[in-house]
Amino acid sequence: MGKLKEKIKVLSELVAFEHTIFSASFIIIAMIVSSNSVHDSGFFGFKTLILCIIALVTARNFAMSFNRFCDRDIDIVNERTKDRPSVDGRLSLPILIGFCFINAFLFVFVSYLINDLAFKLSIPFLFILGVYSLMKRFSYLSHVVLGLSLGLAPIAGDIAVSSNIHLWTIFLSIGVLFWVAGFDVLYSLQDIEYDKKQNLYSIPSRFGIDNSLHIARIFHIIAVFFWALFLEFSTTYSLAIVGLILSACMLFYEHMIVRKDFSNIPRAFFTTNGYLGFVFLFFIILDSIVRI
Repeated sequence: MGKLKEKIKVLSELVAFEHTIFSASFIIIAMIVSSNSVHDSGFFGFKTLILCIIALVTARNFAMSFNRFCDRDIDIVNERTKDRPSVDGRLSLPILIGFCFINAFLFVFVSYLINDLAFKLSIPFLFILGVYSLMKRFSYLSHVVLGLSLGLAPIAGDIAVSSNIHLWTIFLSIGVLFWVAGFDVLYSLQDIEYDKKQNLYSIPSRFGIDNSLHIARIFHIIAVFFWALFLEFSTTYSLAIVGLILSACMLFYEHMIVRKDFSNIPRAFFTTNGYLGFVFLFFIILDSIVRI
């Protein structure tokens, strides 16, 4: 039993399980708004919730484990990543590959249980999630592809509840895309010199620190703009706008502390962005309650 717990702990570290919050909040936002639109109620049922949570976790587990598999040669020589379980000997290669395939299979199976549209899109979704792991080797758009990967979450949430993809979901997802791309550019500032030495593609290694800060800022302005369109075209009310304003303020704070000192990047990346999604979700929930 002790060995099993240790292995689960290592696998959790492998996929940075706690970072699932970045996607979790926005898939629930989409599910609530979709349920209000289709069923005139913000509650979409425990079955749908459980299936979506499993789908989210398995999809992310696949994406992260595949990324760790592809990046073994990079991570092992990077001071910041050399202690990851995929390269420090705590996980064997067969276990890493097996974990990746098991989660891919579970994601497709759970998608089948959700509805036909979810099942039909499950393989294309997995393909997009997998492509990110290869992008940094040949394109500066790796940050945008990561954003697209997390931006699929709201679309998946809408599909799970309504078996459809609404226009407002597209706006919400594009907002998530640029939000994630923006904070990934900031996070990549930590590896700017390493990326240059290894000929890896990232916006900081190509455009420099100052330009990267400007690009990340532009990405986040675009994110707020599309989130505003999401609110405009969905069935939300005024309380949701408060969530948007607070989220914009949190993004401003993120840029402020990163520009002041790059040692604040982990706090900006993990803490600020983690809270942002749940602040937005909190006001979407309040907004849904008010309409009852």
